[in-house]
Amino acid sequence: MEHPLVYRIALTMIPNIGPVIARLLLQHLSPEEIFTERSSTLERIEGLGKLRADRIKKFTDFERAEKEALFVEQQQITPLFITDTAYPQRLLNCYDAPVLLYYRGNACLNRPKIIAVVGSRLHTEYGRMICEKLIAELQDSGVLVVSGLAYGIDALAHKFSLSAGLETVGVLAHGLDKIYPPVHNSLAQQMTTQGGLLTEFASNTEPDRHHFPSRNRIVAGMSDAVVVVETEVKGGSMITAELANDYHKDVFAFPGKVSDKKSGGCNHLIKTNCAQLLIDGRQLLETLGWRPVKKKSGRQTRELFIELSAEEKILVELLKERNQAGIDELHLRSGLSSSRVAVAMLNLEMQNIVQTLPGKRYQLL
Repeated sequence: MEHPLVYRIALTMIPNIGPVIARLLLQHLSPEEIFTERSSTLERIEGLGKLRADRIKKFTDFERAEKEALFVEQQQITPLFITDTAYPQRLLNCYDAPVLLYYRGNACLNRPKIIAVVGSRLHTEYGRMICEKLIAELQDSGVLVVSGLAYGIDALAHKFSLSAGLETVGVLAHGLDKIYPPVHNSLAQQMTTQGGLLTEFASNTEPDRHHFPSRNRIVAGMSDAVVVVETEVKGGSMITAELANDYHKDVFAFPGKVSDKKSGGCNHLIKTNCAQLLIDGRQLLETLGWRPVKKKSGRQTRELFIELSAEEKILVELLKERNQAGIDELHLRSGLSSSRVAVAMLNLEMQNIVQTLPGKRYQLL
C-alpha cells in the first residue's frame, strides 16, 4: 500500500470520521500519518477525542481502499483531493466540503462562472419553458452549469446546456460505476465530453436516500449561485437552496402563480428573502457582475502596478494567472497570512484594480 491515493480513499472510509473531522485531521497530519500516528497523538488533536482516535487505529479495510484505487485507475477517473489545485476551490469555503472527489469529464471545475440550476423532478410545462429560456440566455456567457442529473429540471438543465454549447457537470449521489436514474445513461455519456460527472462516493455505493442531501451540498458549494426554477415547498431543491444560503451563496428563484403548488417552494423562498426573484438570464448575469467589464489601458495598469506593495503585486499576479480566485485560494497560493490577504485585497478594491464577485471571489478590472 504505497500509493498515496490509497490512504486518501481510506480516510473517507473510517466509521465516524466524516468530512469535517477528516479536514481537521489534515490540518495536522498527512493522510498516511493519520493511519501511522500513535493513538495518544491523535487524541491530543482538538476536536478528535478518544472514540474517533480508536476508530482510526482500528481501521483495517485497506484492501477495499486499494480496490477503489485500482478502479479509479482502470476507469480513467480523476481523483480530486482537497489539497489539489484542480479540486473545486469554491468548496474550500464550505466547512463540510468532501476531502476527496471522483471526477470523469473534461470541464474545469474552477471556471470563472459557475451556476447551479435545480428544480422539481415532476416539472410542469412552465418549468420546462423557464429552464430552456434561462439556458438559452446564458449561451454566450461561458457559464458552467451544475445540477444533480435527477429527473425533471436537473436533466433539462443538462440537456439544454449541451444543446447551447455550454459545459455542464452532474453531481451524483452514488459511485461512478453506475448512473441513476439509468434512463440518463446516454445524457451522462454526452456530459463527460462537454462537462463531466462528479461524486464523493466510491464505486458500489448505491443512491440511498440520505446520500442526496450530501450530493446537494456539493451542487451548492461548488457554484457561485443557485437558481431554483420550479419546486414545491418540500423537496431536494429547497435543501439545495438552504445549503446555498448557509454557504453565503446567491440564491435566485423564478416566481409562479400563488395558486400553483409546483411553484410553492420558489414563491416561499422569495417571500422569506431566501432567494432573489429572477426574471431571466440577463438579470442573473447583471446581478452576479458577469457582464463584460471595460478593460483599463495597459499603460494605466502598469502605472498602478508600480505603486502597489509587494504583497499586492503577488496577489495581482495570481489573479492574472487565474482570471478569478477565491480568498482562500489566494491565501494558499500566495503564502501570505489570511489577514494580510484580506487587507491587500481591500486596498486593491479601493484602488479599482479588482472587483469582488459572489462567493468571496475576486477578479481584475
